[in-house]
Amino acid sequence: MFSLWVALVIGIVEGLTEFLPVSSTGHMILVGHMIGFTGEKAETFEVVIQLGAILAVAVIYWKRVLRLFGYNDREARAKPRRINLLHIALAIVPALGLAFVLRDYIKLLFMPETVVIGLVAGGIFMIIGEKRQPTVTVRDMDDLSYRQALFVGIAQCLSLWPGFSRSGSTIAAGMLAGASRAAAADFTFLIAIPVMCAATGYELLKSIGSMTADDLGFLAAGFIVSFVVALIAVATFIKLVGKLSLTYFSYYRFALAAVVLVYMYTAGF
Repeated sequence: MFSLWVALVIGIVEGLTEFLPVSSTGHMILVGHMIGFTGEKAETFEVVIQLGAILAVAVIYWKRVLRLFGYNDREARAKPRRINLLHIALAIVPALGLAFVLRDYIKLLFMPETVVIGLVAGGIFMIIGEKRQPTVTVRDMDDLSYRQALFVGIAQCLSLWPGFSRSGSTIAAGMLAGASRAAAADFTFLIAIPVMCAATGYELLKSIGSMTADDLGFLAAGFIVSFVVALIAVATFIKLVGKLSLTYFSYYRFALAAVVLVYMYTAGF
């Protein structure tokens, strides 16, 4: 049985980084290698506990989620045009489809070396999103077109490379499509819910037969820690991502990549 302190550490890392465009998966992989938490079960754990953080988003966005299924509150009636399930499908199907086809190869990328590449490449893409953003035509995610949603969905495929960052790729893509940073961030967090539910469900179905009661308890501990930490952090982080330039997060990513490289060639992973 993995010790509970490992579940605590990884859960905290996930809860703090899921809502920032810095790659929560990349951070979990790096921390996992530092503390000796690697292997197939570690990879499953890292995917499953992300659902805990994503459920924190569902708590914040519960009205938005219900509106997708016909919930008609006062705000929805005042703004008839809003995103629907087709927008969500266009934004998630490309990445989910590609992940299913390449699932066996993606797991091979869960290592520090590939995370460093993803951190740098993702940071560059985010800077491009900031510097090349056209005139903003969408200031609220409810005004996104189907074409813009599909563009975000295609860009989300980049996040299959660990370290690239799902939120970083989709926020930058939304900005390149003409959305404001805040609108792109809102849409990013909303589409994270079905993406992570699908990824977690697949991992559990694939691995449940080989898991023991201790393994399930370990997963549950990480899930709960991730959810609680994320719930505390989510409101602040969502506002931060909506207002702060992606360039600052890119600088952090470059600095982290440099630190990891130094560590790899001195202490060794």
